Amino acid sequence: MTDLSVAALPGGLPDKRQVAASFSRAAASYDSVAELQRDVGTQLMNRLPVDFRPTCWLDLGCGTGYFTRALAERFGQGLALDIAEGMLNHARPLGGASHFIAGDAERLPLQDSTCDLIYSSLAVQWCADFEAVLGEAFRVLKPGGIFAFASLCVGTLYELRDSWRQVDGLVHVNRFREFARYEQLCAASGLRSVCLENRPHVLHYPDVRSLTHELKALGAHNLNPGRPGGLTGRARILGLVEAYEQFRQPAGLPATYQVVYAVLEKPL
Repeated sequence: MTDLSVAALPGGLPDKRQVAASFSRAAASYDSVAELQRDVGTQLMNRLPVDFRPTCWLDLGCGTGYFTRALAERFGQGLALDIAEGMLNHARPLGGASHFIAGDAERLPLQDSTCDLIYSSLAVQWCADFEAVLGEAFRVLKPGGIFAFASLCVGTLYELRDSWRQVDGLVHVNRFREFARYEQLCAASGLRSVCLENRPHVLHYPDVRSLTHELKALGAHNLNPGRPGGLTGRARILGLVEAYEQFRQPAGLPATYQVVYAVLEKPL
């Protein structure tokens, strides 16, 4: 198990350049371990209004393009954007979008009032300035358009966080915003909240290594400033394994994700 140091940003979130690099490296392995991502993205799609038929849509933080292709099957081709070039290189040959764009959710390279739908599943939690993300969504959406996103909030991977705290007290688990902060920012965005809720999603693993291997394969391993650098020693790993065992359930070791689901509409 290894850790890489990253540059700190205000609020303790990782530098987006490091996020982009980490997810680029994970492009080839991502889909093989993306059970949570597929489930959350599907649940987000199911929250779209039944009669909603966008003519122009954007998959924001498209990753490997799994939901780009799902959106294309439902609505016809649209646009896909990601900050990680490696993900775009993986997604582009698989299709689903007329354009695959390298870009930042906080500064979208799109004109005003061009999209009917911005769909974003498990991407915006990496954006330090979520107020800017909402502002860009408001700008790019047409009146009556929808910004649907799924993100992560405080409480995600609390079992892993608490187990590491018993070992060394250092930062080993990614930090996320509080759900109340999402509520505040969405309320102030000018977008009307159709749906905004927090739902726990629990996965189970036979052992700690299976969980940490999956996080690394996803590119979502520890990216926070303040985490330890270099290899993690055997004694600390054994301490982590022992501490995590207190959470074991009949199904295995639980890993809880606190998922934020939102459907926001730009007023007519």
